Amino acid sequence: MNIFTEFPLGQYVDQNKSWLRIIDSRLKIIILSIFLITPIWAGTFWRIGLVLTLVFITFMSFLPVRIWWRSLLFLIVLSLIIGFLSIIASSNISSLDSPFRDPNELEIILESKFNWNIVEISKFKIGFFSFGPYNLSRKAFELGIKTSTLIFTVVQSVNLILLTTLKEEIVWGISWFINPLKRFGFKVDQLLFQLLLALRFIPLVQEEFQNLVKSLSVRSINYRKLGLKNTFKLLLGIIERLFLNILLRIEQGAESLLSKGFIGMQIKRYKPLKSNQNISFFVNGASILFIFLAIFLRNQYGSL
Repeated sequence: MNIFTEFPLGQYVDQNKSWLRIIDSRLKIIILSIFLITPIWAGTFWRIGLVLTLVFITFMSFLPVRIWWRSLLFLIVLSLIIGFLSIIASSNISSLDSPFRDPNELEIILESKFNWNIVEISKFKIGFFSFGPYNLSRKAFELGIKTSTLIFTVVQSVNLILLTTLKEEIVWGISWFINPLKRFGFKVDQLLFQLLLALRFIPLVQEEFQNLVKSLSVRSINYRKLGLKNTFKLLLGIIERLFLNILLRIEQGAESLLSKGFIGMQIKRYKPLKSNQNISFFVNGASILFIFLAIFLRNQYGSL
């Protein structure tokens, strides 16, 4: 299995015809900030709305389906699993008829007939085993939704930006926002250089992970004979080897840079070339309208 072709997360797709490619990189950074910042202190409906918006943008982006469908499906499954675990971990599984608390102590507060639990399962027995009672509260259900939607929003929004934007264009867009900090003595050029290295480092991490997966598949390890304890040790060893290989690559890259001395950056040469001005004007105008619409809707309905 080739991870670079099956799951191209964070890899720019060259010569793609997506309209996301035409959007100015500065507007992309603002839109990305909306997807990353607006879920903070937002309600459930706003978070679900962001997820649906990202799914809609993904389907309508005109990117080749083979590029994004596997990663999108994997991300949806991962988000659902983490959301389900959050619901289970935060649910109240104490007995519904516990004798240690007075059942009438909250009578004044709970005068309304509002039910705080979505699902209530009383104690039941199957054979020699007894289960329950369990109750799934609304708060736990909301926490599961917020956790799963946040993971999907962060990963998918960043992935769409990286799929349709050159790393140099991202660095140029960020430099346009932070260049005024040079007046206050901030080392903007070094910061942007480190960011560019980090963005180019993503395929390297995927390559090391792919090499480890291939090495395991060649050895044909029988996990049933290993047992749970040895399998867990093997998993820890794989993770350790992955980080060792990545750190070794980092050290080699750092030594090569130090041997050449300080490398300056000319941010201006990363400025993207102008495409068809009519199409670019329309797409960028629609992006600006989307930004103002998102800010307005967040202020009006974000707490729902």
